[in-house]
Amino acid sequence: MSFSKVYSAQTNLLNVTPISVETDISRGLHSFAVVGLPDKAVEEARDRVSAAIKNSGFDSPKSKNHKIIISLAPADVKKEGTHFDVAIALSYLTANGELAFDHERKLFLGELSLDGKVRPIRGTLPIARFAKQNKFKELYVPEENAAEAALIDGILVFGISTLSQLINHLNGEELLDATPLTQLSKERIVSTTDFADVRSQERAKRGLLIAAAGGHNVAMYGPPGTGKTMLAKAFTGILPELTFEEALEATSIHSVAGTLTETFITNPPFRSPHHTSSYVSLVGGGATPRPGEITLAHHGVLFMDEFPEFERRVLESLRQPLEDKVISVARAKGTAHFPANVMLVAAMNPCPCGNYGFRGKQCVCTPSSLQRYRRKMSGPIMDRIDLWLEVDRILPHELGSAGPEGDKSELFREKVSKARKLQQKRFDGKKGVTRNAEMSPRDLVSLIKLDKESEKTLNLAAERLGFSPRVYHRMIKVARTIADLEGSENITANHILEAVEYRPKKFDI
Repeated sequence: MSFSKVYSAQTNLLNVTPISVETDISRGLHSFAVVGLPDKAVEEARDRVSAAIKNSGFDSPKSKNHKIIISLAPADVKKEGTHFDVAIALSYLTANGELAFDHERKLFLGELSLDGKVRPIRGTLPIARFAKQNKFKELYVPEENAAEAALIDGILVFGISTLSQLINHLNGEELLDATPLTQLSKERIVSTTDFADVRSQERAKRGLLIAAAGGHNVAMYGPPGTGKTMLAKAFTGILPELTFEEALEATSIHSVAGTLTETFITNPPFRSPHHTSSYVSLVGGGATPRPGEITLAHHGVLFMDEFPEFERRVLESLRQPLEDKVISVARAKGTAHFPANVMLVAAMNPCPCGNYGFRGKQCVCTPSSLQRYRRKMSGPIMDRIDLWLEVDRILPHELGSAGPEGDKSELFREKVSKARKLQQKRFDGKKGVTRNAEMSPRDLVSLIKLDKESEKTLNLAAERLGFSPRVYHRMIKVARTIADLEGSENITANHILEAVEYRPKKFDI
């Protein structure tokens, strides 16, 4: 046989593209060509595959005078990465008559080392999901990626460690056992910081409880050393575990990005980029667009400490994803759409010296430096943050006492879970809406009803404080979350008043 075809796949951003690896061998002087828009890593597969085949007990493709053409179809899609190596080796051996097997409904992934061992790759989970959806029956992946791929039920996953092991299996000589379905761990990863570790700050804790229950964006402002960062780190500990679909999405993103440190992400991701982070590292991009920090925090928390110290361009880039829950990155090579359903948690000082408007120390900032500092955040960004929490200095005598039992993160998490269940019941499987913060203006009309007193209170506050329509709607969502935490079916004027209390005061522009 001088022609063969084997199936593989590659991740294209967060999507998956099926790739047919076709091999044709003909007489002539030796040549080995890989066609189909391969990048440098794919072109170098010729040498890796040749050495791996030789060290697996077969004649090297370079030892024979024949013309080898490896075509990666479709030819108009850029091929990147090293995970085609195994498929290329099998396609060559089949075309050369040294291997015979039924290639239909089988998908092969893996990088080859020169001695024939199979190395792990990125993006296994999304490819496994694609394989099942497209009715592939068997998936062959590196042994280190087998547990990740076996999260998907309904497809046989085989973990392979060497090329010769795979060849023996396909020949029927030494059959491999399919990797059992990966069982999800029920153990929750406990945050190293508990709400009870933060003394006092009851108002800030209350605000974070509301933010967690409704999925709202939140900002904490106050003097340095008052517990803002500790509260942010403890915040993930009060969030409920991800649903299976959410966990699959989050795990797939980290698998493609190469940042997956566990088999399966069950807890909301927590990303904390430094304030010197670049625009591209936060929103994603590059010559070939890659996901940024806001996408890696999908279904989790994006914590931005020293919020005004980020470049203004970086802060302004948050406008669209905070509103639409997706970020679009346009480059010369095309446009990429990355999911970005995150809760933003920002922490900041009220001024460069950190003391403006707070007790204890006097602010020494000049009016010009104060104005420069405040200009870092535009009105549109402040509009998109639902709750502004003041974190004041703690009196010395409050530091020595232990935090009250009611401040434990576990108790907060129970309240959040209870409120989330009420929201899920209200939305009743409505696509794309699982939390109050995700409601559209149309949802507010159809799902949220305000009585006359509540509406009057909200309208009066909006008129006096100059709320934009966006803030007006966000106050209704926050009030609905407060009502859910209390188990109230209706929004009352007190819920509206508490929601309005979380709008910025001292740190206004």
